[in-house]
Amino acid sequence: MQRFLPHPLLTVMLALIWLLLSNSIAPGQMVLGILLGWALPFFALQFWPDKVKVHKPLTLLKFTYILLHDIIEANFIVALRILGNPDKLRPAFIVVPIDLNSDFAMSILANTTCLTPGSLSALLAPDRKSILVHTMDVGDIDAFIHTIKTRYEQPLKEIFEE
Repeated sequence: MQRFLPHPLLTVMLALIWLLLSNSIAPGQMVLGILLGWALPFFALQFWPDKVKVHKPLTLLKFTYILLHDIIEANFIVALRILGNPDKLRPAFIVVPIDLNSDFAMSILANTTCLTPGSLSALLAPDRKSILVHTMDVGDIDAFIHTIKTRYEQPLKEIFEE
């Protein structure tokens, strides 16, 4: 089975993303989405040899919901701050300590901070114990770090490492 379907979760996700991007559930689009979802992991296999193990699928669903909610909310917040008085913005680079061991989980955490408008990951420390995050506006640095660790890092640890 592993030989014919190297990353089943990725296959399903890619097929669903294709259907969302094509904005159609026509049979042809479904077939194309499934074919792309099946073929792309084969091309990426040499770069991603380890199979991703999801230990808590319900936590993954909850994490996805939280992330989508945060992305939508952050879009409005960023728009209000930009359209308001940009001189009041307090940008900062913040070092966020991380306790993740999985390269995949670290990658998802870095991408999560980039997907949320107003912040982006700039650098993973060589010792892989912290990530440098730039944020467009931060009032309380400790609260920002706490948010990343509790809303994103802890669920990722449960999903991919436990």
